[in-house]
Amino acid sequence: MQTTATPTHCPYCALQCGMNLTPAPDGTVEVSERTDFPVNRGALCGKGRTAPAVLASNVRLTSPLVRDGGELVPASWDEALDRIAEGLRRTRAEYGPDGVGVFGGGGLTNEKAYTLGKFARVVLGTSQIDYNGRFCMSSAAAAGIKAFGLDRGLPFPLEDIPKTGCVILVGSNLAETMPPSLRFLTELKENGGTLIVIDPRRTKTAEQADLHLAPRPGTDLALALGLLHLVIAEGRVDEEYVRERTAGWEDARAAAMAHWPEYVERITGVSVPELRETVRMFCEPESAMVLTARGPEQQSKGTDTVGAWINLCLATGRAGRPLSGYGCLTGQGNGQGGREHGQKADQLPGYRKLDDPAARRHVADVWGVDPDSLPGPGRSAYELLDALGTDIRSLLLMASNPVVSAPRAAHIEERIKSLDFLAVCDVVLSETAALADVVLPVTQWAEETGTTTSLEGRVLLRRQAITPPDGVRSDLEVMHELAARLGVEKGFPTDPEEIFEELRRASAGGPADYSGITYRRIVEENGVFWPCPAVEPEGLTGDQDGAGGPAAQRGAAGRPASTETEETVGVAHPGTPRLFLDRFATPDGRARFVPVSHRAIAEEPDDEYPVLLTTGRVVAQYQSGAQTRRVAELNAAAPGPFVELHPRLAARLGAAEGDPVAVVSRRGRAVAPARITDTIRPDTVFMPFHWPGEGRANSLTNPALDPTSRMPEFKACAVRLEAVRP
Repeated sequence: MQTTATPTHCPYCALQCGMNLTPAPDGTVEVSERTDFPVNRGALCGKGRTAPAVLASNVRLTSPLVRDGGELVPASWDEALDRIAEGLRRTRAEYGPDGVGVFGGGGLTNEKAYTLGKFARVVLGTSQIDYNGRFCMSSAAAAGIKAFGLDRGLPFPLEDIPKTGCVILVGSNLAETMPPSLRFLTELKENGGTLIVIDPRRTKTAEQADLHLAPRPGTDLALALGLLHLVIAEGRVDEEYVRERTAGWEDARAAAMAHWPEYVERITGVSVPELRETVRMFCEPESAMVLTARGPEQQSKGTDTVGAWINLCLATGRAGRPLSGYGCLTGQGNGQGGREHGQKADQLPGYRKLDDPAARRHVADVWGVDPDSLPGPGRSAYELLDALGTDIRSLLLMASNPVVSAPRAAHIEERIKSLDFLAVCDVVLSETAALADVVLPVTQWAEETGTTTSLEGRVLLRRQAITPPDGVRSDLEVMHELAARLGVEKGFPTDPEEIFEELRRASAGGPADYSGITYRRIVEENGVFWPCPAVEPEGLTGDQDGAGGPAAQRGAAGRPASTETEETVGVAHPGTPRLFLDRFATPDGRARFVPVSHRAIAEEPDDEYPVLLTTGRVVAQYQSGAQTRRVAELNAAAPGPFVELHPRLAARLGAAEGDPVAVVSRRGRAVAPARITDTIRPDTVFMPFHWPGEGRANSLTNPALDPTSRMPEFKACAVRLEAVRP
């Protein structure tokens, strides 16, 4: 048995904190500090410390399961794989390739996400593939591409945050969602910088703020526009920057001027003096940042909302300059890489667009197929799930639990139940896996090697530390075996490094260019920031060359980079920790203002449903809770759902602390104990979304979609409260 420590990364959020894993003689795995990784410097939250608990054989799946007489029973791998292949084959024969759907996850490694996208398009020939990362930061991605020509969560390393003058944190509770990152905000204040937190709740993060704004849920767009109005009115626009580095200012300016402070105060509930103080704090320092998370993004106008915050950065010269800029705090562990390499409905590897003929030719050449054989863009995540059982008759699902995590979850659960065939690959028997015809037990983070891409755009290597149990195989082996059974004998290797080498070729020359990154470099350099082309001329560094510049556009398209190539043609590109310092990734190098205007959420409160619901996370649980709810220590800290409401709202309802409260929307009903606190707005209730059953928050949420990103409106919908009497 291996007894030495293996340096690797946490399986949970997009910080991808460094840790060491050491197998113990009793069969458990010990976690220890890994102080060399700069993001967490050894610190771990409770989820990271207890992550090995899910590796235990009494917690996780260790045998394939097939449905027999209505029950899931153990089966051999051959029987399970044969059943899946037959189910997919039968659906394709009867309904065509698009009768089969594929649904992935932001927890898959880059190698798995890449292979899943290739499997869907080459083996199955289906356009119907998307992933749960659509529910994470797709609105921020869409807004970033519109404004900057490129989407990378943070265009600068986290280590820059403590060095800036002011941070506006919009809709993020880092103290609970990414606890090790809170130190960057603490250091910001220690260095004399200021922190502004925008959240309808006074969270643990908001308690750290110099200024906390508590807008009504769904009004972040109006708030950003009101701030830009004041920037203009007070003469704080960086006119030289706007003239030299941007385009489209006049239209954006006109849109902002329609949102005067008193109007914005009525919409948001944020007072005019607070608006003015925010502008002063943001504009007076030499540098400043705006960071957004799910709060402003998970809205039916999320793309425009993020765009408004980007406009604020551009108007004040706070983008593409040292220690300044707009950034998005990615949620899932590989939420960034997961959408770069092909498991998203409209994308090919390297963040190429599926409807771009040149992109199709490049990737098809790497894959050895005819470009015309690749299907076009398919449905987004919610639309794909909504089509189950009608247009889509069979589904292959990996690393996702939409029965708990999807909006309008009861409806999605019924759509899943209506499928002709469902196959699920997971490490535990999630609520979705329990509905499957076949469940395959797959390896976890500590049992396999593969890359992830953190919220910084830093490509990292998770390394295998232990041997998986008998009866467990990797997702890569699953796709290899299924491809062979469906008539594709080559092109689906099981070695992750071999797949990464192909991914490098497929991404070469694309916006997310990984062609200069190797496993060896990742280990030696503690991660490599993309874009990182294969080679570059002497003297050009990643920090000097903004994304979309010469280094980002170069690359050995269609052939693997190697040490020999680097020595012969040029030097290894150092990667790009900081984007846009010279130019933006647009054809002319200028950032784009996008004119936006406030509009209401899709479902405003009324007499029947007079209260707003917003949802989110708690520190001890993660996403749908499929893994964290199986860890005793985490369950002790957060044993179940709750409804957070203001004392005035509780008094009107006649509810005391701990009383069961029903929250009812037009889509469903959830019941959970009351948690009464004055840290939330009186017109708003909050529910965490980690639990299934009676307290499932997503039974209530609204699937109204953003027209650009196709993000559902998780963060705001109309509900009513009912006391639950014994």
